[in-house]
Amino acid sequence: MKRLLIGLLVPALLQAAETRPRARDLGLRPGTLTTGPHNAITDVPGVHVGQVTLVEGDRVRTGVTAIVPHPGNVFQDKVAGAAFVGNAFGKLAGSTQVEELGTIETPIVLTNTLSVGAAVSGVVSWTLAQPGNEEVRSVNALVGETNDGALNDIRGQHVTPAHVVDAIRSARTGPVTEGSVGAGTGTIAFGWKGGIGTSSRMVTAGGNPHTVGVLVQANYGGDLVMAGVPVGRALAPSRRSAAEGRDTADGSCMIVVATDAPLDARDLRRLAARSVFGLARTGSSYSHGSGDYAIAFSTSPEARYRFGEILARPRAFLPGDAVSPLFEAVLEATEEAVLNALLKATTVTGGGRTVEAIPIDRLREILARHPR
Repeated sequence: MKRLLIGLLVPALLQAAETRPRARDLGLRPGTLTTGPHNAITDVPGVHVGQVTLVEGDRVRTGVTAIVPHPGNVFQDKVAGAAFVGNAFGKLAGSTQVEELGTIETPIVLTNTLSVGAAVSGVVSWTLAQPGNEEVRSVNALVGETNDGALNDIRGQHVTPAHVVDAIRSARTGPVTEGSVGAGTGTIAFGWKGGIGTSSRMVTAGGNPHTVGVLVQANYGGDLVMAGVPVGRALAPSRRSAAEGRDTADGSCMIVVATDAPLDARDLRRLAARSVFGLARTGSSYSHGSGDYAIAFSTSPEARYRFGEILARPRAFLPGDAVSPLFEAVLEATEEAVLNALLKATTVTGGGRTVEAIPIDRLREILARHPR
């Protein structure tokens, strides 16, 4: 029965998402910079995204989203990386080694709070199975989460290591499916259905063109703002109803930032920090119960570290004075990624509770009254 329900419900959710707009379809264009061709984190060369969506019966609404930094052996060819914590009411497994060494050696996986252990196991299993890793005896899996327990039977721990491996194996370049999918299947944002969202920006830094891409798992709240328009206040009565009395400020947001700019771990941490700051543009209140985390990495060969490398070699990193355009890019892309997560999300019922997708027609009316 579970297999049948997965087959019927997941395609229905995806089909509904296809009819919903992204931010730019509504004239919402945060900032001034140009997007990449897909307006997604996968616009950063080499970055792949894979997702597994679990919809079973009337209680399971969860999943996995995997971000793979490059198509090679990530453990053997590590990327420079960093993490930034805005509010630490959450779990980011593997972050201490990233902070210590400044490298990321596995795909980055997002899931629900009580499935972090299963996700770590899946990432480790996938890494050990990669050709060339036969002698590996330590793997630092990087796994983040948000709590989807309002719509999902989170205590059932339905995500398995096999689901995580499937998400990594299915990772692709190109457009990224957004909304109520993957790790965003059961999330709520600002009292409306939240989910996975992504965006990108093209900039010139250090005299060369570079791309910054952002992916968010939006499950947090505050007073929703879209491109400067206080839509949360206009939708407040409906929002309270959708949340069924839930404190719309609590929740969490996981942010993954990718760039092909040659940045070291220090400046990647600064880039990650700006993405958390970017949540403020959407009206985030950074509440006590919100776990706001960002992970940033560079795909540049200059920022790679080969496993077992012990000899010095020249590297060319962007100097600090050149990174401001990247900061602007990540602020804009983070804001738009959140908007895309909300707009593409579909209404979801789970565990006897229904959380509505933000109403597009009503939103159009509000935006029309606020010229931008």
